[in-house]
Amino acid sequence: MSGRPKKGPMNKLAAPRGTADLYPPESAAWQALESDVRAIAHRFGYGEIRTPAFESTDLFVRGVGEATDIVEKEMYTFTDKGGRSLTLRPEWTAPVVRAVLEHNLLASGPLRLYYLGPIFRYERPQAGRLRQAHQFGVECFGFAGAEADVEAIALAYEVLRTHGLSVEVSLNSIGDECCRPRYRQALYDYFAPQRAALSLDSQRRLERNPLRILDSKAPEDQALLEAAPSTVELLCAECAGHFARVRALLDSIGVPYRLDARIVRGLDYYTRTVFEFISDDLGALATVCAGGRYDGLVASLGGPPTPGVGFAMGIERLMMILAKRDLERACARSGIAVMALGDGARERLVPLVAALRRNSGPVPVTIDYGAAKVAAQFRKADRANARAALIVGDDELAAGNAVLRDLATRAQDTIPLEPDDDAAAVRVLRWYAALPPQPAMRSQAAS
Repeated sequence: MSGRPKKGPMNKLAAPRGTADLYPPESAAWQALESDVRAIAHRFGYGEIRTPAFESTDLFVRGVGEATDIVEKEMYTFTDKGGRSLTLRPEWTAPVVRAVLEHNLLASGPLRLYYLGPIFRYERPQAGRLRQAHQFGVECFGFAGAEADVEAIALAYEVLRTHGLSVEVSLNSIGDECCRPRYRQALYDYFAPQRAALSLDSQRRLERNPLRILDSKAPEDQALLEAAPSTVELLCAECAGHFARVRALLDSIGVPYRLDARIVRGLDYYTRTVFEFISDDLGALATVCAGGRYDGLVASLGGPPTPGVGFAMGIERLMMILAKRDLERACARSGIAVMALGDGARERLVPLVAALRRNSGPVPVTIDYGAAKVAAQFRKADRANARAALIVGDDELAAGNAVLRDLATRAQDTIPLEPDDDAAAVRVLRWYAALPPQPAMRSQAAS
């Protein structure tokens, strides 16, 4: 009997659970959203920062908090070949602070930064929550006043409002190192006599960090949470004044909000203002954006005492909400699909395509080098979301013409196919530039 393993069908390769591939046309919608949030961040005076996808594990233990769910349950941690413990980035704020300190970016004064990229958390995949997810967020350093809190909230509100979401801010204050111990004790005194009724997670949190119980989603905890003490009732005078100022400024700029004493955020570095933007468009209440103030984080990671405030917004969750509500911005058609019908037409159009690409700037130009029929080429152009088609077959080739079709309006023209390729390209691009603005529409097949 042979010891060789029997040959069978090759195992099908697939993306790891909790991750997703992104490809056209969905990738175009992502690019449009990313372009929008970058533009809004720029308008508010924020510059982009990019940090490595993995960092020293100690950064997150010290920055995020050893008793948080992220550190205890969700981090992708590994030991590299040099014996160092590294962790895939589970959140952005601690890495941004590390980079700010490493490169002495605070030397020139207050700093406004934004980021856009992936995070990695091991948790049960669900709607809008993947193990590799993507976040847009901002971090503002150097301003202790309520104005910076309101600026961060207003920036997040502008992103959501711009994309058609009717939202309000859920707002709370969790105090600082002066008044939070008093609130922590009040929570302990409230929950301790009812310990047996709490979920197992909340029983564990009761001893380590009672504030985290307020973040519980366990059904058995909900009734107890309704009557739990409120942070706002126990704020010190300075924190109460700061929170009143935040609310007054939000009123002054017209950003709607509601008070929610149960918002505490799940990371240890938060102080004073915390906020969330919550949507029910995914069938259940889902946090789309969350953030707050973290005045002690920079110092805890070895930097000078520096106030900070920021937020993180889940891109997958926002894209799902936009799609479900049918409010996603229809990706504007863009580009020219060149269609050669026959070998002679293809021979003539290859140099024209090269001339178009030399002169077209940001306008994409594609050509199908196969022998597909015209209907199939139109379907491919539609999948690529092209705005126009340039069509040459035997008849057009004999007449020295090309057909130009607007794939958004179905209007078409015939133009001379000039012998000089650059001259022909300029004529085509002038026609393209003169196309009328297209209405927002979903992709539709051209016939």
